[in-house]
Amino acid sequence: MAAGKPDAEPGQVGAEDFERILAATRDFVRKKVVPRENEIMRRDSVPDDLRQAAADLGLFGYAIPQEWGGLGLTLIQDVELAMELGYTSLALRSMFGTNNGIAGQVLVGYGTDAQRERWLPAIASGEVVASFALTEAGAGSSPAGLKTRAAVDGEEWVIDGSKRFITNAPVAGLFVVFARTRPASDTDPGIAVFLVPADAPGITVGPHDAKMGQEGAWTADVTFSGVRVPRDALVGGSEEVGYRAAMSSLARGRVNIAAVAVGAARRALDESVAYAAAADQGGVPIGSFQLVQAHLADMAAGVAAGEALVRECARKYHTGEDRRIAPSVAKLFCTEMAGRVADAAVQVHGGTGYMREVPVERIYRDVRLLRLYEGTSEIQRLIVGGGLVRAEQRRNK
Repeated sequence: MAAGKPDAEPGQVGAEDFERILAATRDFVRKKVVPRENEIMRRDSVPDDLRQAAADLGLFGYAIPQEWGGLGLTLIQDVELAMELGYTSLALRSMFGTNNGIAGQVLVGYGTDAQRERWLPAIASGEVVASFALTEAGAGSSPAGLKTRAAVDGEEWVIDGSKRFITNAPVAGLFVVFARTRPASDTDPGIAVFLVPADAPGITVGPHDAKMGQEGAWTADVTFSGVRVPRDALVGGSEEVGYRAAMSSLARGRVNIAAVAVGAARRALDESVAYAAAADQGGVPIGSFQLVQAHLADMAAGVAAGEALVRECARKYHTGEDRRIAPSVAKLFCTEMAGRVADAAVQVHGGTGYMREVPVERIYRDVRLLRLYEGTSEIQRLIVGGGLVRAEQRRNK
């Protein structure tokens, strides 16, 4: 999908070209993917032809800069695309989410020129799937408890440790691995980031996890046993880069997840409105009942609020006005809202909504995970609440 940029900054997509990208993505999602959602669920995988179609649209690299083969969308544009991708099975977005998000953005923001040249074009094309290997059994939403270690041995780094719930691990070509290289202190978390090819000796990827929902979005445990990588596999060429890279990538990713949640909530609302208008109870559509209308009204209000919040938080991130509190506000509100909307959608559908292969049943299960990964709702509350207090204390000094 070629994109000119007459009305954009160098390397960015102009408004007119972006509208074409957005329209093509919407058409792909609603005409090609939505009809096959149950196939994805039953197979627990995204069919190869849909994966190839997504790659042909540039979706594996929509947030990768154009100089490295991507579309170069800003976060403001990214969230519009994410709301469209959230409208269908979340396995679709997960397939290329790490390339554009938490894994790819580590390279975009912190990699050396050589590292970017080596990996980003293949990531942008979909030739390589990148996985963000941060989470461990004792280090989930916060990396402070990280136990995976990396030590220098001659001209190599040696990595040992285990990761869990790693998205796209079974199909990854590259692991972006977070490891402790030195003792933590009050000013230095002691974490570095490494680029580890998935075929490196010593890597073991477990079977993909059986989850409550998001069938087709594969996660798995990954073990690193004496994995050796060259010294230049250290992201940014510096051990101090690691923690900043993690926090920056997660903050940007949180706005994206918020947008995905809004898209899923929009789909649940649309399904519920259509069902309420058509389903019959006692000879009249259930949508004529005031309590059903109340559910729909609450759902619509939540979706509208989420859309506005995502757009505003993306704007603040893009301008640099707020890259910490606003992303957490967006993720907290939108993922919690999507859960409420999905629950109400099942209620509007009644017993039908509890049946497999009915869209709102899948959405109900899919969106539950959004409140957990890339920082739980509890972590977001701590970031927001603590950030507000600290900001006030700084103003009063």
